[in-house]
Amino acid sequence: MSVAPEADRIAGAPHPRDTRRLYGQEAAERRFLDAFAQDRLHHGWLITGPRGIGKATLAWRLARFLLAEEPGGGLFGPPETLDVDPDHPVSHRIAAGSEPGLLPIRRAADDKTGRLKSQITVDEVRKLRDFFGMSSAEGGRRVVIVDSADEMNPSAANALLKLLEEPPAGAMLLLVSHQPSRLLPTIRSRCRELRLQPLGPEDMARALEQAMGVAEESEALTALSGGSVGEAIRVASGGGLELYAEIVALLAEYPQMDRARILKLCNSLGGREAEPRFDLTVRLLDLALARLARAGATGQPLPEAAPGESRLHDRLAPDARAARHWAELAADLGARARGGRAVNLDPGALVLDMFLRLESAARSASG
Repeated sequence: MSVAPEADRIAGAPHPRDTRRLYGQEAAERRFLDAFAQDRLHHGWLITGPRGIGKATLAWRLARFLLAEEPGGGLFGPPETLDVDPDHPVSHRIAAGSEPGLLPIRRAADDKTGRLKSQITVDEVRKLRDFFGMSSAEGGRRVVIVDSADEMNPSAANALLKLLEEPPAGAMLLLVSHQPSRLLPTIRSRCRELRLQPLGPEDMARALEQAMGVAEESEALTALSGGSVGEAIRVASGGGLELYAEIVALLAEYPQMDRARILKLCNSLGGREAEPRFDLTVRLLDLALARLARAGATGQPLPEAAPGESRLHDRLAPDARAARHWAELAADLGARARGGRAVNLDPGALVLDMFLRLESAARSASG
């Protein structure tokens, strides 16, 4: 029996409902706990920040906490943490996907193709009518997690807005948003925001150990992922550290270019099964150029994400003028490659074109 895909799961990592600890987001947790202790919980919370930094994990932690805790904190006063005992009945039911007080709203699978839909449709949001109908009979809290709210189509967004405008008793809506500017202003105005921050190297190491069982190369992964655990997992599981090291090694040879080495890389990008590697290659090339530009613009060394990267920055981006040159290239080359892929051009040829253009740019910069 096949398992239905989950739109809110990162491949290679545990689902957020199964992630027990959240690292680096203590300030956001404290804001929520303070509101809980003062009995001033808003019915809508907008959890924002870049992808992969723990927004969904926080949403599931909040849901578990709200369904396990009594209003006001019970006999022992306000709790100091969102942690809930793994042996608590709510923890068991959430882990099993059988908690009646919780409803996740996310992109569903298409009945015909089995693939995930590109948007959250109004049919998913309409499930809330029956969900909150149960609450009027049973009492207690009802928690909804929308992940991500950015993916709602207009009809779904308007349906959710009506609930935010007239929330049922005991309702709590937790909206995960990577780009809150894409949401209806009226949705944003009816939610209290919890903004999460990218992780530093220490928190990244702990988060990666929890998600993948290893924390090696956490400094390099932090640099390549912008402090996003989700992106770090994608980079690590896709061989991104080795790929980035290869890109840096190729750039380090400019203005000469090892054609055979580049062709070997480009030949590894053919076929449908190699599509994720093409996407990762383009992202890492973008990032290599962006880091080159940043080093030149700031005049400050960046933590190395690959051997020899600091020497590369010193040579190819010695000043702000060179930095602008690389920043413009970073904006142009990635867009060209993605545009070419959208019309089904050969991925290997697209990456080869990127390197050829970089070679020409490097000769201009060194001249």
